[in-house]
Amino acid sequence: MMQIADSYNQKHSLFNAMNRFIGAVNNMDQTVMVPSLLRDVPLEYEEKDEVNNSLRTGSPGAAGYFSDRDMYSYYVLLKSIRNDIEWGVLQGEERKKDKLGASALDLSRIEPEEEEEDLQKMFHFHLSGLHTVLSKLTRKANTLTNRYKQEIGIGSWGH
Repeated sequence: MMQIADSYNQKHSLFNAMNRFIGAVNNMDQTVMVPSLLRDVPLEYEEKDEVNNSLRTGSPGAAGYFSDRDMYSYYVLLKSIRNDIEWGVLQGEERKKDKLGASALDLSRIEPEEEEEDLQKMFHFHLSGLHTVLSKLTRKANTLTNRYKQEIGIGSWGH
């Protein structure tokens, strides 16, 4: 019984979610031989609506950011996120430091005491959100791979 519980918990771990996403993007990257064929091809109308509906409750600019995306844009986005996971985003932070100056960056790292009181709650909130986003991105990568196969006429290959 313990092994069943452990495998269930491992299935929902952030590490495994990241591995599933990276695997899906690697598969997408190996399948898509001519990325330019993805230009101006919508990913899927149902998913496009689903993304727009879920993003309307989020930041105001997010819905517009995703609404006009084609398969090529998703391809580039998914590869970029994979690279950020694999290599980190330190380079981006270093660029911010150069633009803002060291003093502004140091001030942003000071946390109020009330924020430190419930770090575990904050961690679980962000961990859950990250897991949800990675699951959605994994589905996007798999959808893009399958749509690419359909577009070039090899929908039944590779399974």
